[in-house]
Amino acid sequence: MEIRTKTPTFSLQNSLPCLFFFFFFGQYLVASVTADFTVTPFYPIENIAIDCGSSSTNASFLDSRSWVGDGNGKFSPLEPQNNKNKSSTAKAVSPPPSSVGNVPYSTACLSYSQFTYSIALTSGPKFIRLHFHPTLYLGFDDPSKKAFFSVQAGTFTLLRNFNASLHAVPEVPLIKEFCTNVEGQRLNLTFTPSPDIADSYAFINAIEVVSMPINLYYTPRIDNGGVPFVGQAQGSLYSLGNKTALEMMYRVNVGGREIPPGDDTVMFRSWLTDDAYLTIAKPSALPVNISINLNFSSDTPSYSAPREVYVTARTMGTNKTQNENYQLTWEFPVDSGFNYFVRLHFCEFQIEITKAGDRVFEILLAKITAETQADVISWSSGNGIPVYRDYVVSIGKNRNLSIALHPSPAWKTKYSDAILNGLEIFKLSNSFDLASPDPINQKENSLPTSTKPNHNKTVFGIVVGVISGFVVLSLLCFFVYRQKMRVKDTSSSKGVSQWSEFSGKGVPVKESTNTVVKGSFGYLDPEYYRRGRLTEKSDFALQLQESAEEEPLKPNASGGIEEDMDEFKTYEMEDESGEVFSSIGDHVMNSKSTTFSLTTSDEQSFCIKDSDKYSSKAVFSEIRNPQGR
Repeated sequence: MEIRTKTPTFSLQNSLPCLFFFFFFGQYLVASVTADFTVTPFYPIENIAIDCGSSSTNASFLDSRSWVGDGNGKFSPLEPQNNKNKSSTAKAVSPPPSSVGNVPYSTACLSYSQFTYSIALTSGPKFIRLHFHPTLYLGFDDPSKKAFFSVQAGTFTLLRNFNASLHAVPEVPLIKEFCTNVEGQRLNLTFTPSPDIADSYAFINAIEVVSMPINLYYTPRIDNGGVPFVGQAQGSLYSLGNKTALEMMYRVNVGGREIPPGDDTVMFRSWLTDDAYLTIAKPSALPVNISINLNFSSDTPSYSAPREVYVTARTMGTNKTQNENYQLTWEFPVDSGFNYFVRLHFCEFQIEITKAGDRVFEILLAKITAETQADVISWSSGNGIPVYRDYVVSIGKNRNLSIALHPSPAWKTKYSDAILNGLEIFKLSNSFDLASPDPINQKENSLPTSTKPNHNKTVFGIVVGVISGFVVLSLLCFFVYRQKMRVKDTSSSKGVSQWSEFSGKGVPVKESTNTVVKGSFGYLDPEYYRRGRLTEKSDFALQLQESAEEEPLKPNASGGIEEDMDEFKTYEMEDESGEVFSSIGDHVMNSKSTTFSLTTSDEQSFCIKDSDKYSSKAVFSEIRNPQGR
């Protein structure tokens, strides 16, 4: 007998609706999970914030963190037992600006001798941030004159003969950020007043220590490669091992707003705007796409940079011709004699850029080519996927590190454009040393580039000025000489110097005409006076006047004209070439020749000024009766 069970069994036919449901809606479920996806969430083991000089725990309104005072014994500074000048705590004479708040800048730990903060930590890479508010403190001299000191973190020298006043903007606190690898269970931060400055002292307002992911900046041990070393032999790599310390020089949200520490991921990093460092952008564009869903990856986790960095950017713009003729450039003042680690953040979020080859560009660091075909889509594998690229570049005598972008040739890219979302620049230690070569004299060197005297520009300006002056003087002498020659040529027989003008252009004439005429109506004709005959350059009025007499006239003994002129009547006549022009006198109409002449006396010369000119009636009367004066 067959026993039937009521227990349902698996049937493909019964499962089809369920399979269809998961197949149809599964892609949307996956999409929602991968949006702003964090592959490996990071939570720092250490997040220490010490309010130096304070004995209580206070919250900062800037980042909502709790700052623990060093007066409770846990973070109190250590000093040598034989130290006569014990460290002391002091309040600032004037309160910090309201923009930064009282915590942690209203108190400080100060000492005329060495002191050390010893902080228990786990092993691994750490952020170390030192906060300085260089202002007057009770019982201490002006910090700009006496607060010179050095800072060491374990075996690394972070600062030497450092003076915060030389670096900080007046009344604005200064934050120096470093990255070091802690190998033991304790981090020792030692502050030592400079022995080169009498009565110098060291001070500190606050200290931060925050853990970072092991591979955020440092090269993982399993990676036998490194970071491309720009400017070295092709294929050269630079290894960022645990024996390297980094000083954060710049962290910039390109094209976006300033991001305060509280809006960073979980590592309390500050991101500045790029406006102060942008040197060439004519014009650039600032695209934004806040609605895009970012897809992070294991190569670029979500803690690499805040989301806001990847949804804003700066591009070159839409003018292809203009983009091909300039480089989008930023410049950053740095210390010479160091290698620098540069991280560039990218994310293509514009809907026009979806596949490889859409936007390809070149990247130059310190005017050295780092990439010839930078293609963000090719690097990230799609739109809306953040990615970053790391480089190391050496800075010699040049004190500026430039970052420049330029479109690749048109045949390599669909759009002649370039994009950058964010950047980070770190100074790398030289033999456990991050200190600047000559920090005491940095105040002189810290002037903005635009205000420094430029010897080359000064010399160039002097040379150009001398050459310009010589050219102007030469032209002036030439015109004076030319004017004198003209005056000499137009002098009358009585020795009276007169000004003359260039005569107007006339019609073609016969070279055989030979007359002795010095001027035309109202002014003198230098060309006619010098040659004594008509040429192509002779004044047209002379030709008409000679035509009125039908033949060249000779001056009489008194310098007058032998024949009187007929009454002036205007006609139109045509010369041999068919050109129509005006003439004078009835008898001109039948003339076939276009050659005219006129003779006047030395005394028929007239002034340039309108007030001194003769009337037309007087001129005609003078010509008809030269002896009537």
